[in-house]
Amino acid sequence: MSECTRVIILRYFRWGALAWIVKGDTVRYGVDMKMKYLSLVLLSVALFNSPAFANDGVIKIGFNLPLTGWLEQAGGHAKDAAELVRKDIEAAGGLHVGAKTYDVEFFYGDNTSEPYGASKLALDQVSKTQVLGLVGPLSSRHAIPVGQMVNAFSTPMIASWSASPTTTRDRPFVFRSNSIFTKQGPVITTFVAKEFQATKAAVLYDIVSPAPRGMTKNFKEAFEKINGPGSVVAIEIFRTGDKDFREQLKRIKESSAQVLYLPQHVAQVPLVVRQAKEVGLQIPIVGGGSWAGGDLIGACGADCVGLFYAGDYAPGGATGLNKKFVEAYRAAYKKYPDAPAALTWDASRALLQAIRNTGGLTGKLIDDRMAVKTALSKLKNFDGASGMMSFNATGDPDKCVVIVRVDADVLTAYQSVCP
Repeated sequence: MSECTRVIILRYFRWGALAWIVKGDTVRYGVDMKMKYLSLVLLSVALFNSPAFANDGVIKIGFNLPLTGWLEQAGGHAKDAAELVRKDIEAAGGLHVGAKTYDVEFFYGDNTSEPYGASKLALDQVSKTQVLGLVGPLSSRHAIPVGQMVNAFSTPMIASWSASPTTTRDRPFVFRSNSIFTKQGPVITTFVAKEFQATKAAVLYDIVSPAPRGMTKNFKEAFEKINGPGSVVAIEIFRTGDKDFREQLKRIKESSAQVLYLPQHVAQVPLVVRQAKEVGLQIPIVGGGSWAGGDLIGACGADCVGLFYAGDYAPGGATGLNKKFVEAYRAAYKKYPDAPAALTWDASRALLQAIRNTGGLTGKLIDDRMAVKTALSKLKNFDGASGMMSFNATGDPDKCVVIVRVDADVLTAYQSVCP
């Protein structure tokens, strides 16, 4: 084994996917998954040590998206939005970087809505396809291991819907286009106090998924800081794939909770809302940005009208650049965009702007990736569909948290809370 290979493997296992496996986000994978990741690393080393990186006049951008599996609707919307960006670049005759104009190729990969699939895809895109940068993944379950991986291989990445702070923590090559849930918890806490005069809360969440776990912890801390210790009077759990929440909801009904916080993906929201009505639980239900990753209105209908969640984006009542994005998206796809679409549109455009801001590419992939990462870290006041974005030292954007209201035909920005 060469010294270069040894260093890459050690660096990968120090900061890469193995750390993620061992530290608990997916401990259920165990030893077999460790060996799978090791085989992927060895394969990537062989590819990564290819003789040279040619400057062939083409910029390659990878997209790590769930195009099949339980998140495929969100992944499809994200790809749709990215296609609008790609077509704009094509219509402009390419991407102008310094004195040269480049063709831009978007490589859409399917992570199958699974962490292992996302990690395998990232290694392929970084090492074999040799992308200059990466957009995605969407979910924190996928973005956390992929972020560790691409950081180990010095490749810039913008996660486009991951709310977990772990995604970017201590990873200088990893950025995101949405707000982290540590900002959403205090915002939704203040909102329910004013909107519903709620001083006691309950939580129902998926204990297996990292984002709901983190969002629950953050909400409890924020709520009890305002309303006192013990003001979160009920915390109920379930596991990924569960569809019957009636027993948990009955216990919440028996508590003194005045509001229910549901930090779950949109797939569970209609089930919980309807089952809450079945058991006679009549308190308001609020949530986080993961409510936006599908057809909430179509799946939930009148049952969800009037509910609120803290997130990053809403197409209803759009103005400025967001209005242009909504109009373009609706013209192309005959439907409103959601948060994964808008945040992927913003992430794609931000990555391309950072490439422009390098002032010129050398054709040496490692050097050019470093230059793009540096340009991203300096990106300020970048206008997007989801609002103005400036990356801070952690790779997270300084941007507003949006309280989104579920209306009969569209998700609408009810209020914004800005830093």
